[in-house]
Amino acid sequence: MSHYDSNPFADEDDNPYAESSAKKGSGSAGGSFSSTSRLSPLPPEPFETGATIDIPLDTHSTKDIKAKEKELQAKEDELKRREEELRKREEAINKAGIVIEVKNWPSFFPIIHNDIANEIPIHLQTIMYAAFSTLIGLVICLLYNMVAATAAWSKGHGPIIWLLAVIYILTGIPGGFYLWYRPLYKAARTDSALRFGWFLLAYSIHIIFCVLAAVAPEFVFKEGSITGILVALSIFLYDRALGILYFVGFALFCCETLVSIWVIQQVYMYFRGSGKAAEMKREVARQTMMSAL
Repeated sequence: MSHYDSNPFADEDDNPYAESSAKKGSGSAGGSFSSTSRLSPLPPEPFETGATIDIPLDTHSTKDIKAKEKELQAKEDELKRREEELRKREEAINKAGIVIEVKNWPSFFPIIHNDIANEIPIHLQTIMYAAFSTLIGLVICLLYNMVAATAAWSKGHGPIIWLLAVIYILTGIPGGFYLWYRPLYKAARTDSALRFGWFLLAYSIHIIFCVLAAVAPEFVFKEGSITGILVALSIFLYDRALGILYFVGFALFCCETLVSIWVIQQVYMYFRGSGKAAEMKREVARQTMMSAL
């Protein structure tokens, strides 16, 4: 076997240096064979940008997150506790019959609470609207009476009648609201027999006042302090313009009286027909007994 025999383990097809070695061998003198080869460096491996790198979290940040979670949980528990207390208070108020009244009338300047459509039973709403109209009618009558008294004062009737007209306003309007309209409103809302009875008593006094104001006898009212028929006739004899002014006031008191009589009739019919009279007697007897004991 020759020294230059080919390597039996070499792959002739895949040897990249075979051609270059043959060319160098043929060009060399004396048929000597020499080959120098340099291997090219391998290309760099590509850097994977999508690879994830696990970085351990700081122990302090983990503790802060857990502390914040505990704080939020404590606040949530506190809110739930307050909501439960508020719910229990509302239930206790409802059981006691206490109603929080928000002033809502008139809408542009609320001074009283009045919500007939939502708080009064449907079968009593007509009566309540009529009673409320008598309250507004009383306000109109007394304010108009002050205007007439002011006109009479300007024509020499003296300031005393104007002061009396102001007193009628200051006592009549709040008295009408607190003495009979508010009791009727609460009676209709809670179906209380005692409050119905109180309304009938106070409203009877209101009707008596309206009748006396429409007549205006001198032993009750000083002449000129109220716009009744007797005062209107006496003033009309010497001052027709002022007399007509008083006649209008008389007509207002007449309308107020008629509507008030209709209201008290309707309330009394409901009071007797629904058995509230007997219930009121039992309630009065029970309270009298409790007071005695």
